[in-house]
Amino acid sequence: MALPNALTAKLEAVQAEYRVAPHNIDAEQALLGAILVNNDAYYRVSDFLLPEHFMEEAHHQIFQVATSLIKAGKLATPITLKTYLGDADFGGQTVMQYLARLAADATTVINAGDYGRAIYDLAIRRRLITIGEDLVNGAYEAPVEAAPRDQIEATERRLYELAESGKYDGGFQKFSDALTAAVDMAAKAYQRDGKLSGIATGLSDLDAKMGGLQPSDLIILAGRPAMGKTSLVTNIAFNIAKAYQGEKRPDGTIETKNGGIVGFFSLEMSAEQLATRIIAEQSGVPSYKIRRGDIRPEDFYKITDAARDMQTIPFYIDQTGGISIAQLAARARRLKRQKGLDLLIVDYLQLLSGSSKKGDNRVQEMTEITTGMKALAKELSVPIIALSQLSRQVENRDDKRPQLSDLRESGSIEQDADVVMFVFREEYYVNNKKPREGTEEFFAWEAEMNRVHGKAEVILGKQRHGPTGTVELQFDANITRFSNLAQSDRMPEQM
Repeated sequence: MALPNALTAKLEAVQAEYRVAPHNIDAEQALLGAILVNNDAYYRVSDFLLPEHFMEEAHHQIFQVATSLIKAGKLATPITLKTYLGDADFGGQTVMQYLARLAADATTVINAGDYGRAIYDLAIRRRLITIGEDLVNGAYEAPVEAAPRDQIEATERRLYELAESGKYDGGFQKFSDALTAAVDMAAKAYQRDGKLSGIATGLSDLDAKMGGLQPSDLIILAGRPAMGKTSLVTNIAFNIAKAYQGEKRPDGTIETKNGGIVGFFSLEMSAEQLATRIIAEQSGVPSYKIRRGDIRPEDFYKITDAARDMQTIPFYIDQTGGISIAQLAARARRLKRQKGLDLLIVDYLQLLSGSSKKGDNRVQEMTEITTGMKALAKELSVPIIALSQLSRQVENRDDKRPQLSDLRESGSIEQDADVVMFVFREEYYVNNKKPREGTEEFFAWEAEMNRVHGKAEVILGKQRHGPTGTVELQFDANITRFSNLAQSDRMPEQM
C-alpha cells in the first residue's frame, strides 16, 4: 500500500537528516598502513594531505603523530607511535593491536598517492557540505543589521580558500616544461602589438622600459597629491581596455590576444567622476567644463562621440569605499570568473582595510594588505596596479623627486612589490613659486616654467625583472591626459 505524500516526505526528511558525510575508511586505513610499513609513502601525500582530512578521529591522530615523527627525522612504526597515542580504544582493540592490523593489511607504497587524493577529495566534499549548511543557517538566523551581500562575500571567500588550499597538482616540474612555457611567452610577445611580453600600456617609452605589464606582478604607483597618479593609471587602464581583442578557444573560453579586460577599484572617486575623467581625455574637453556644463555645441558632440566609442570596451568599475582586502579579492575573483580579467587596478592602497581588529598596528595591517595583494596577483595571474600615497617628508627636500623610503608604511610595500613607480611633475612645484611679475625673478621663473611645462616623469624606483630609471611623458593638465613625449631626436627632419 502506498504511503500518503505527507508521510513519504517526512520519511525522506528523516533519512536526509541521518545521511553520513562522504568518507572512505578503507582508503584511510590503507594509506596509514602503507606509511607505517614504509615511511616513504608519507612523502607521496605530504604536500597536500593534512590530519584534518581524515574522517575517522583515530586516523586523524595516527597521521598527525606519524607526520611529527617523520618530520623530526624519526621512524614512524606501530611501536614508535604507540608511545604517543596512549591507551585509546580503537573499536575494542588496543592501540598496538590496531596499528599492527593497519601494517599487516597495508598495500604497496605505489598506491599511497591515489589513496591520499581520494581522502583529500572526500574531505573537500565534507567541507563543502559544512559551508552549505552554514550558508543556509546564516540566511535563516542572520541579525537585522547583517547585509546579505556580506554573507555572500564571506561564503565566496571560504569557497575560494577551499579551492586554492592544498592543491595536489603542484610541486616540482621538469625544467623542459618551464622552457616550453618561456618559449610560448616569447612567441606571444612576438605576435602582440609592440612585441611586448606583457600588456602594452599605450605609453611606448614606459613599455620599452618595463616590457609591458607582466602577469602576477604587483605594481605600486606612488606620488604626492596633484602629481597625477589617478590620471596616469586611468589613461593606462583605458588604453588597455580599448585595445582589447579576444579569440575563442576550442573549449569555449576566450583568450586575450591584445589589450585586456580591466577591473578598477575606485575607493576614493565615484564611477561617474572616473568616467568624466576618461571622457575628458578622449574628447579633449576639460573635465571641469563637463562638470559645470560650460560647453559649446561642438564640445557636446565630441563628448557624445567619445562616450559612444567607449560603450563596448571591457572596463569594469567597483566604487565601493572602505572595503577589506578579503572583500576586494572575492570581487576580483568573481569578475574574472564572470567576465574575464587581464588587469586589476586599486585606487588607492591606504583606503583598504585588513582583517585586523581596530587599534592594531597600521604597519602590520598594511603588511597583510600588500601580502594579500601580491598573492591575489599570482592566484589570478594578472598584473595588479595599486596606487599609494607618499609621506610628507618629500616636501622637506630641495629635490622633491620621490624615493623608495618615501612610501608610507614602506617596508611591506617595497618588499612585496615587483615594480615601484613614482609620478613626478616638476611643473607643479615650479608653478607654486611664481614671483611678482616684472621682476628679474619672474623672468627666471618664466624660463624655468617653459622648460618643465607639460612634462611629467615616471620614476622606476624598483623593478624586480628589469632596469630602473626615469621615463618622461607629456601631461595635459586640462584633460588629465598622459601621452608619449615628442623627443627632439624623434622629430622628422626639417626641410
